[in-house]
Amino acid sequence: MALCSATRTGTTMTKHPFTAGRAALAPALLLACACAQAQDDIPTVEVTGQAPRAAGWLDLDTASDAGSRLGLTPRETPASVTVVDRALIELRGAQDTQEILRAIPGVTAHNAPGSIGVSYRGFGSGSVSQLFNGINVQYAIAARPVDSWIVDRVEAIGGPSSFLYGAGAVGGSINVVTKLAEAREFSEARLRLGTQDLAETSVGLNRRVDDGHYARIDLNHKNTGGWTDGTHTRATQLAASLRSSLGRGLAHTLAYEFQQEDVDRPYWGTPLLNPAAGRLRIDERTRFKNYNSADGVYDQRIHWLRSITEWRAGEALRLTNTFYLYDALRDYRNVETYRFNPANTAVVRSAALLQRHDQRLVGNRIDAVYRGSLAGRRSDWAFGLDLSRNRQTRFPNSLSNTVSTVDPYSFLTERFFDIAGMRPGFRPDRDNKVLTAAVYLENRSALLPALNLVTALRRERIELDLTNRREVTSTNPAGFERRYHPTTGRIGLAWDLAPGAMAYVQYATAADPPSGVLSTASFADVRNNSELTEGRQTEIGAKFDFWNGRGTATVAAYDITRRNIASQDPDNSLLTVLVGEQSARGVELSAGVQPLWGLRGLAIQGSLAWVDARYENYRQGGVSLAGKTPNNTPEHVANLWVSYEPVHGLRLDAGLRRVGKVYADAGNTLSWPGYTLLDLGLRYQIDKRLALVGRVRNLQDRIYAANLSSGMAYLGAPRTADLALHYAY
Repeated sequence: MALCSATRTGTTMTKHPFTAGRAALAPALLLACACAQAQDDIPTVEVTGQAPRAAGWLDLDTASDAGSRLGLTPRETPASVTVVDRALIELRGAQDTQEILRAIPGVTAHNAPGSIGVSYRGFGSGSVSQLFNGINVQYAIAARPVDSWIVDRVEAIGGPSSFLYGAGAVGGSINVVTKLAEAREFSEARLRLGTQDLAETSVGLNRRVDDGHYARIDLNHKNTGGWTDGTHTRATQLAASLRSSLGRGLAHTLAYEFQQEDVDRPYWGTPLLNPAAGRLRIDERTRFKNYNSADGVYDQRIHWLRSITEWRAGEALRLTNTFYLYDALRDYRNVETYRFNPANTAVVRSAALLQRHDQRLVGNRIDAVYRGSLAGRRSDWAFGLDLSRNRQTRFPNSLSNTVSTVDPYSFLTERFFDIAGMRPGFRPDRDNKVLTAAVYLENRSALLPALNLVTALRRERIELDLTNRREVTSTNPAGFERRYHPTTGRIGLAWDLAPGAMAYVQYATAADPPSGVLSTASFADVRNNSELTEGRQTEIGAKFDFWNGRGTATVAAYDITRRNIASQDPDNSLLTVLVGEQSARGVELSAGVQPLWGLRGLAIQGSLAWVDARYENYRQGGVSLAGKTPNNTPEHVANLWVSYEPVHGLRLDAGLRRVGKVYADAGNTLSWPGYTLLDLGLRYQIDKRLALVGRVRNLQDRIYAANLSSGMAYLGAPRTADLALHYAY
């Protein structure tokens, strides 16, 4: 098998001594060569078209790490847990991780280059942990969309979950799990073409190298023009792994992931019309305009390395050691802010930023699971130790003044380094170093045959050190440090009401920074944030089968309070005090049915989430925001998916998504109306190995804001279409 890749020339990234293309290609070639030595007489596994079953019943009975380290199923876990597996990703046609998130009740997300946003249970990215294979990078921008080709599943737990993954999870935790080598052989490939000059090639290969050794490689490359003027994206993802069974219950997996994204002239937003009051609007003639510099750039290179050793010491004890290394480099070169003049006759462009983010995370986690008994009843334990060092250096060079004023509809923009005061080169600002040591313990004990108590506790020691790399002043000292010692946990009861039905109640806590993220916190943040915030949640819910097993459903009601938010001092607007409070009360419902009304090829699945998110005690600009809703937080999000197979081999899909109104400002005076999107899909199984898949997204070509600020809207994509040929063997 031959692998080819193209690398970009002229990039500003010089950190790594080898090129990005070689970084991705080297492990691929090694694995390909190893796979070539596999024996030819091993039986193959046929992968056929996906039946609509994945769109029907909710999968409540497959073990998951989303809500517990004990390997509980969602039905056994006293929490709201969602697992979007590979079959569902394929069936929904999710292109990347952000589209996968639509399957999680109540979640909204956007992918603006400099401010990746997720809203979950009324809380934003700073209070939602976004993990990669269970590892918390502690940086929102690190959650930029990853192509779904290398993703095995996405898991989520709603509400406080710091007891699982550490500080920073008040609204919930989302975990992206990539593909790993399996003990079987298969191959797959996909060619996808679409609007906006989309061209994507993907390949996957899993082979036996030798007795007990399996290698896997999944490689994806996408080249596409953007839907705004001048935007062009090239992205490559690689997931490679080697799994070895070493005997006596011992196994080892070596995994490497690589992500490369190069965006020319990235889109930062569309200016809002004046007067900016009440219901916000854009001039539709500017929908596809891009006011960034002619040579604007967003680039990123990411390397992940994991060494996973598993030992099954017997039927009762399993030990796992995971060493992990994350290395990322991100470059920005853009003019990022645009606003109309008062008469709406010209667009004022400002906020030029040359920026580099250099981050490295290294750590080691030891997990153990023991299945035993207590007082004659089953009692399972999970315990572990997690040590990590997270270091990030930022290199900002920003100019806040006006760059130019242009005609809204016909204009040319400058090359970035023609802007007065901008010149090539990066100058470090400060280093943020976060050292974390955590121990955790979890237990599930049967109090009665149908009643289980699930508890968890996590104790962390967090050391944050800031080092100034520029001129020392009273506001920017040579260095500063903070020490935090959060203890978080959960206690829950799970009651099996009847076969296929359970109810639960839980109380959980979390901790996260009062403002910002520790890995990017400024000197002012660290000085003012002497303590972490406290998040607390009470939740009740149920998970059950109904209609004689034709359907499954989950329902949850929760009440979350986050205290100690950094709020403006009412007596001194120049100071902040840790007295702010934010709350979220809501209900989530998910259900799936199949078959329906005698139509055995019909499957329906849907979700509805409602949240009342508000500030209870919070000040900004000298004004109390008590009772106000946080920015970009919709009150309701609803999804409906229908899949129908009228004849064998032909499947029709439809997805409907409704997102409620959001506010653009803290005072809730500026808003964008709710919107509804319709997606359609068709899959034709040509033969056992070959399938043709067509999709249309945003069929109505709806104009909607994926994210809002007081002066700009980051618009969602217009109507797009693509056609893919999928081969599986």
